[in-house]
Amino acid sequence: MIFKNFVDMHTHTNNSFDGNYPIEEMCEAAIEKGIQVIAFTDHVEMDYFTEKGFDKDAENSYKDMLRAKEMYKDKIDLCVGIELGEPTYDVEASEALINSRDYDFVIGSIHNLRKTDDFCELKYEGMDIEALLDKYFYELKLLADWAKFDTFAHLTYPLRYIVGENKIPVNMQKYQKDIDEILSILASKDKALEINTSGLRQPIGITMPDESIVRRFKELGGKMITVGSDSHFTYHLGAGIEEGMKIAKNAGFDSVYVFKKRQPVEIEII
Repeated sequence: MIFKNFVDMHTHTNNSFDGNYPIEEMCEAAIEKGIQVIAFTDHVEMDYFTEKGFDKDAENSYKDMLRAKEMYKDKIDLCVGIELGEPTYDVEASEALINSRDYDFVIGSIHNLRKTDDFCELKYEGMDIEALLDKYFYELKLLADWAKFDTFAHLTYPLRYIVGENKIPVNMQKYQKDIDEILSILASKDKALEINTSGLRQPIGITMPDESIVRRFKELGGKMITVGSDSHFTYHLGAGIEEGMKIAKNAGFDSVYVFKKRQPVEIEII
């Protein structure tokens, strides 16, 4: 099945600490791949906003996106975005940031627990995984309830490292009540759920979240899905988007969404 409406709503330039390519190269690669709508969503981790220079990263990213939006306006539809990491760890700064600029699209995400390293950096041997995930899903509930974002990113992010890289099994049934609560909050607040396709090219081998959770979101009243490759390289742009859209379709969604000036725009899955 080929989906002709080709969008990628989660990508990173070299204005992200782990990004690799300037925005011009990312745009050229996206155009070559036939991507019609792209959001650049560079990392801004709010628990280290000024401490690690994310305030400067946010400024540089925003300026670059405005320049590229004008430069490539006849070739690709560019959404000016941001991935706001851990916004609930500093609500005041987070709200001030997104209110100070004309973003099209805001991603909300959690990459680490409070005063703790990113899940990608943790050493899991001997760790109480159940307690770790209890804390993670608690933070996700706070993020969902805050709801000043447009889409809720990679809900099962820690599994990329716990299950995928470290091969530690996790019984997700233990967290179904937490997941249902998060999805219900998102549905009640008319927020989108992201299908993050990066897991398809990583050891975990599935999207974050997987189809069962996307389907549950639909059952609980969820209306909007975004799809994003979470690409940090030109060659990963658009990777897995077709599979992500198929998952959305299988789960009962006929469309995915992009955002313009923080307003949802429906893109039919065809």
